[in-house]
Amino acid sequence: MNDLDISPMVQADGGTTTPGYMPGFGNDYETEALPGALPQGMNSPQKCNYGLYGEQLSGTAFTAPSHQNERTWCYRIRPSVKHSHRYQKIDLPYWKSAPHIAPDVTSLGQYRWDPVPHTDAPLTWLTGMRTMTTAGDVNTQVGMASHIYLVTQSMVDSYFYSADSELLVVPQEGRLRFCTELGIIDLEPKEIAILPRGLVYRVELLDGPARGFVCENYGQKFELPGRGPIGANCMANRRDFKAPVAAFEDREEPSTVTIKWCGQFHETRIGHSPLDVVAWHGNYAPVKYDMRNYCPIGAILFDHPDPSIFTVLTAPSSSPGTANIDFVLFRERWMTMENTFRPPWYHKNVMSEMMGNIYGQYDAKPQGFVAGGLSLHNMMLPHGPDRTAFEAASNADLKPEKLDNTMSFMFETRFPQHLTEFAGKEAPLQDDYIDCWANIEKKFDGTPGEK
Repeated sequence: MNDLDISPMVQADGGTTTPGYMPGFGNDYETEALPGALPQGMNSPQKCNYGLYGEQLSGTAFTAPSHQNERTWCYRIRPSVKHSHRYQKIDLPYWKSAPHIAPDVTSLGQYRWDPVPHTDAPLTWLTGMRTMTTAGDVNTQVGMASHIYLVTQSMVDSYFYSADSELLVVPQEGRLRFCTELGIIDLEPKEIAILPRGLVYRVELLDGPARGFVCENYGQKFELPGRGPIGANCMANRRDFKAPVAAFEDREEPSTVTIKWCGQFHETRIGHSPLDVVAWHGNYAPVKYDMRNYCPIGAILFDHPDPSIFTVLTAPSSSPGTANIDFVLFRERWMTMENTFRPPWYHKNVMSEMMGNIYGQYDAKPQGFVAGGLSLHNMMLPHGPDRTAFEAASNADLKPEKLDNTMSFMFETRFPQHLTEFAGKEAPLQDDYIDCWANIEKKFDGTPGEK
């Protein structure tokens, strides 16, 4: 089955099959797993084929401007309202939402963590989520949270959706399968996935243990950044995003659905798999993207642009030009600038920066920022290259240079990011991180010329 298959077979026992994909970002897709299951020329026929129920999943208000309006029509075996028990609150103690202020943790500072270690404990997508920082307010739908996930086992007859947020998933180790209402997404390191608010899914472990990063977006959906004078091409191209084709389960098994709503978790029981959408059409859907397809843009003479030039996705805020979240990627690329300090320079920023390393070495800090690690430089706190990076960059022979074996990213938000107790007390914090700047030398002596 190739990437353009649009009608995967459904197994006789109701199980799902190898996924297929449709290309595009924000497209109006249509797909059916059984012939004739998708109504033509209308959304809500009096009677749907196969005895299906029509149901709309809305990602925006009905009256949103047409170019922003997002919705998907689903044709499913049972309406999703069918559940047999009232919602019961449950506790997932490591998954936190904003506003969350840990009483004995200081968020002011520059922080860096080694990879959160794997464990032999049975951890699913839900129980293995570890919140590192929160920002904004989930109740007013602004801000974000950053998480580490550790997964050692699949969810079985267990399903989840977030009413609070869309999730941007960035694997670092291991492969996961997201079995969603709209189809199947297989995800591996060097790829990302976007799981929309309100989408029901189950997460299975394909290769494990799995570890990665999650950006939980409370605000407006991620979109591609405006390219401005860059023009129509490069950066992340729409055709390289992949949405799943329809695939459904028809299984009568006692199951649970967990819902994240206003920062709290609730569970209800149902008697079947909720992944029973046989056909769908619309533009509100999960997607995945291979970051090896990202085409960086940079300077080719002197100086270099702000790191925002590496933005893959942005979630706008109410302030034009100031994002609720930017997802920024630093991957392999050529550096060619003349008479230029090539690493990211020293700076303070109104945006707060949570950075993760997927693999390799980050050029601004060659020591200590390892694969699977995280760093946090909160808003208006200075940061920049350590002494080793500064000295190397200041004295390098500036020939064209290829940065190889490197892929790191940044969750950047306009809001201050507050550490959780897990981040401050349990995660492997590098207590000596700020020492990487301690031995930077004074070079000023009052005379002109290079030092």
